[in-house]
Amino acid sequence: MELPSKIGRKRLKFLITIFQDEDGMYIAECPAIPGCVSQGQTEVEAERNINEAIKECLAVRAEKGLPLTVSTRQIEVEVEWGQSPY
Repeated sequence: MELPSKIGRKRLKFLITIFQDEDGMYIAECPAIPGCVSQGQTEVEAERNINEAIKECLAVRAEKGLPLTVSTRQIEVEVEWGQSPY
């Protein structure tokens, strides 16, 4: 009896960030996977592309024996900023 290919697979959830760069492209990244970044012409496309990038990044990290993810945390920092008088 042949088992379905999805047996043994896990569904993982990741937080991603998406922002629009100065050229109008949407950049998506997954902070929990170092170097896992993608882009798209729309937010929807960037989200779809990062989904595929996450799968590829996980596969590469597993192949190299690296931890699949790293711990991340969000910290609010305060920065003094203003126009330079020069």
